[in-house]
Amino acid sequence: MRYIGKKLITMLVTVLIVTLLVFFAFRVIPGDPAVNMLGIKATPEKVERLREQMGLNRPLIIRYLEWLKDFFFGDMGKSYSYGSSVSDMLKSKIPITVALTLISFLFVIAIAIPLGIHTAKHEDKWYSKVLDVLNQIMMSVPPFFIGMLLTYLFGIILRWFTPGGYVSYRDSFAGFISYLILPSLAIAIPKAAMTNKLLKSSLLKESRLDYVRTAYSRGNSTSEVLYKHVLKNAMIPVITFLGMTLADIVAGSLIVEQVFSIPGIGRLLITSISNRDYPVVQAIITIIACIVILNNFIVDVLYKMIDPRISR
Repeated sequence: MRYIGKKLITMLVTVLIVTLLVFFAFRVIPGDPAVNMLGIKATPEKVERLREQMGLNRPLIIRYLEWLKDFFFGDMGKSYSYGSSVSDMLKSKIPITVALTLISFLFVIAIAIPLGIHTAKHEDKWYSKVLDVLNQIMMSVPPFFIGMLLTYLFGIILRWFTPGGYVSYRDSFAGFISYLILPSLAIAIPKAAMTNKLLKSSLLKESRLDYVRTAYSRGNSTSEVLYKHVLKNAMIPVITFLGMTLADIVAGSLIVEQVFSIPGIGRLLITSISNRDYPVVQAIITIIACIVILNNFIVDVLYKMIDPRISR
């Protein structure tokens, strides 16, 4: 419990620092939101009046504390561009990005874990060498490029789906999930290749240790040694990597949404950056940062459960 308590405090402090950096970063960027809303031809009096209405004339630290309090109570401010609540804008976007992230992560696990175990067991086979080469290639290809290839192959050539023909989860959940399959694969393939390589290396390293020879000497079969002894220890670095991979998948989802015209928070983020819509941008970045920090906390806890020797 002491270990979890220390990690929990670290997580909360990190969240606080991130919110501080995000808030102040958007206050030092050149450009006045009031001028952006009214246009460069607006009179100074109108600009000043709008700045006062938006609370931009108050001290930064007061604005930060108010924003932080409101943010953690679900009030993320109002969009400069749309004039609507940021919270309401994100309610319909977040489920889309979360679904895309989770499906991608499941693909990573479903592809990498069985493939890593199989290639480690059959390291000397010819097809294992071929898979290693393909694995190396897939690791170097960015998700958005894989997304473009998948769109061209399955959307334009084979016509298995309509590029840009996004189906809302409110209209058809099955259609929504079906449309996310290819984007999820585009995100998952490079991460699965990395995870597969790490798992294979970890399994081969563990298989050469003394406790494995002891397990064989007791009459255990190769499969028994692998699944009862080696795999548990080999998974420790893989779990840590999967935790970091989940954070990368969140970032990859924001990019791939552009390729497949998915109306998640990624497209909203790009549009809001272009419009200097700071309340929307800082809300999205803070949410993503909090997800990543929470994810790292969960990984640390799982790491401790798998290997109780960890004390820091």
